[in-house]
Amino acid sequence: MENNMLDDQDFLVASISQLSISSNSSQPVVARFRPEWLQFDLDSDSNNLVRFELRNSKLFKLGPSQSVCVSEASEVNKEKNYSRGITIQFINDEESRAFHCAFEQRKKDMTVQGSFLPNGTVLSKSKFEDKIEAASAKMYFHYYGQLLHQQNMMQDYVRTGTYYAAVMENRADFVDRVVVDVGAGSGILSLFAAQAGAKHVYAVEASDMAGYARKLVAGNPLLSQKITVVKGKVEEVELPEKADILISEPMGTLLINERMLESYIIARDRFLIPNGKMFPGLGRIHMAPFSDEYLYTEIANKALFWQQQNYYGVNLTPLHSAAFQGYFSQPVVDAFDPRLLVALAVSHEINFMSSKEEELYEIDIPLRFIASVGTRIHGLACWFDVLFDGSSTVQRWLTTAPGAPTTHWYQLRCVLSQPIYVMPGQEITGRLRMVAHKAQSYMLDLILSAKMWGPGAEQGGILQTSSGKFDLKEPYYRMSQPQAYPMAQEQTPQQLLQTQDLQTLSQDEEGSDLLQ
Repeated sequence: MENNMLDDQDFLVASISQLSISSNSSQPVVARFRPEWLQFDLDSDSNNLVRFELRNSKLFKLGPSQSVCVSEASEVNKEKNYSRGITIQFINDEESRAFHCAFEQRKKDMTVQGSFLPNGTVLSKSKFEDKIEAASAKMYFHYYGQLLHQQNMMQDYVRTGTYYAAVMENRADFVDRVVVDVGAGSGILSLFAAQAGAKHVYAVEASDMAGYARKLVAGNPLLSQKITVVKGKVEEVELPEKADILISEPMGTLLINERMLESYIIARDRFLIPNGKMFPGLGRIHMAPFSDEYLYTEIANKALFWQQQNYYGVNLTPLHSAAFQGYFSQPVVDAFDPRLLVALAVSHEINFMSSKEEELYEIDIPLRFIASVGTRIHGLACWFDVLFDGSSTVQRWLTTAPGAPTTHWYQLRCVLSQPIYVMPGQEITGRLRMVAHKAQSYMLDLILSAKMWGPGAEQGGILQTSSGKFDLKEPYYRMSQPQAYPMAQEQTPQQLLQTQDLQTLSQDEEGSDLLQ
């Protein structure tokens, strides 16, 4: 599609017919988008052109490669709602798609920049702008607009290889289908979909990476005719047709960080046909208590600096307590040995096909574990996996579990400032509450309690409770290699990675899927 464009906003159309004066032009016509105008150059004479004011114009599709553009009457001539129009005959349907996308995006851009509608009112902000603070969004799109960060993700061969396998194993779902790539980044997933036989792919990307995606697509000419890169947020852009399939990589740390899952669901509601497919279509967050004396000591020792009573003659101890709590408010991102887990994992499922966007604003997960060993519990370990469930008989999982090949997501641990003590067979209860905030992340509230153990335990009393608050936006990236830990009572990582039958899947299904 991009090959037919004279530049980013110029289109070569076969002909136009100016309805208002009934004149025809059989020669190719250049359509140009200007800041506030849509301009048609009828020939090489720059004076022979037709202009439409974008904010007062509408574009309607008459057929695969034919449309009509109409413009509202001027202030001095309002006997009709629309007084001028032209029919446009495009060279092919790909050119038609691109032109419609560019037209709608130009009108969106005018709105974002504060342009007024004809009646003098301003369109409201998009849902994205309503819930995300501008500074966070600016930093977010700047980060993902850089090639070095795209390279970091593409070089995660567990991530990229799993997506490629999921698409190619389900070619039947992609052949002759319309695909929307949500948050396309470099466009690598769009190219995978085109390789699998997609009829057309719309790669929607809001950051400046969209320009690089266009270059990458254009550099693959056998696929480029099938791909249109659309710069903008999925909450705001308009596409000329519905999608049979959505493909995206919307996962952040702990699955939900960066809040792109919400955009994925919005794209589903806006663009996906009924009973369409989503790759991935389901996600699960897994949680289990862990014991790690090394990690606990490392975090606690960071605050020792503030215990100095004579730091260049200054007593720092008044700030020690705040610094101690501050270090323990950072969730730890690293790869850890699965033998640190002290109970079977539980899971929380998010079905991307049916979940509502609002359900992701606050996620409250009840926790219940049975300790497999006697130890000190230092907090809660978390990881996630997602499912690509197409028409193939193969269910393809992408997992970030401890002990599995490490991904750029690693795992996440919430370390409590006050550990709790448990004995083998003792019940551990609690809650993990995750509340979204405007910095595109979540605040985590964790509480863990050790219930009574031994004689009288049936009364259900609580022996010890510990809690903590963690900002998922401010993690501690601890990228050390996992250490070897002695096995306690012959427990195995495979046993501990299995998930209890808490909400959806059975223990056998969960364990086999995750370990696969």
